[in-house]
Amino acid sequence: MTSKEKTWWGVAGVAIVIYALFPIAWIVSLSFKAPSALNNGNFLPGAPTWENYSLILTGGASDLFLPALRNSFGICLIATAISCLLAMFAAYAIARLDFPGKKFILGTALAVAIFPVISIVTPLFNLWRNIGLYDTWPGLIIPYLSLTLPISIWTMSAFFREIPWEMEQAAQVDGATTWQAFRKVIVPLAAPGVFTTAIIAFFIAWNDFVYGISLTSTEAARPVPAALGLFSGASQFEDPTGAISAAAVIVTIPVIVLVLLFQRRIVAGLTNGAVKG
Repeated sequence: MTSKEKTWWGVAGVAIVIYALFPIAWIVSLSFKAPSALNNGNFLPGAPTWENYSLILTGGASDLFLPALRNSFGICLIATAISCLLAMFAAYAIARLDFPGKKFILGTALAVAIFPVISIVTPLFNLWRNIGLYDTWPGLIIPYLSLTLPISIWTMSAFFREIPWEMEQAAQVDGATTWQAFRKVIVPLAAPGVFTTAIIAFFIAWNDFVYGISLTSTEAARPVPAALGLFSGASQFEDPTGAISAAAVIVTIPVIVLVLLFQRRIVAGLTNGAVKG
């Protein structure tokens, strides 16, 4: 590329980064503003304060936020683990075995993934109330599987297809059973894809709002997105903008940490199979 083209590409890249990071910077700025300074129109807080963070961590909103944070971690981690475990077996069968209805299974998984969640919340609410799963961890883990499992199967099946079939056959020739070849050969080779799928599934479950607000009513199982919708100000005339912004910043930190810790595996998983040879 010429110097002019490189300059334009650089300018475009900087503009995209600014466009993507500006909302995050704005939320961070709001989280450090006092209630009286929220609507002053300034981007940077004139007198930064930790009042909003104290409110949600040790103040009056801590009883709502901290249990929700614990619920989100537990429910999302369990849903992600179950989803990845089931998706590994399903993806292996789809990628390695030849059986009728394989394409139908993939099509059904895609249909479930794009099915509107709001259309099944009401019957699920009534069912959960009748069988005792309303406002419980299993009552959210099971619906979260409907969000995470289809995309996990689709993603992992693509990774399993890229693993050479000869490596598994060589392990079986050396005396390994099908289960041993899968556990000791296929799963380690598919580790980048498994990590990528786990991160994606965790993000999907972590960001869910509809199930969280509809299938819970107390702090026993209410996740963070639903708890943020219940924040209130000190009075009916005060918006909880600062507290919600502080909570949003804290909720975003685990996502950033996960990406930073597993960025190499994520990149390896996303680029797996992109180049042959």
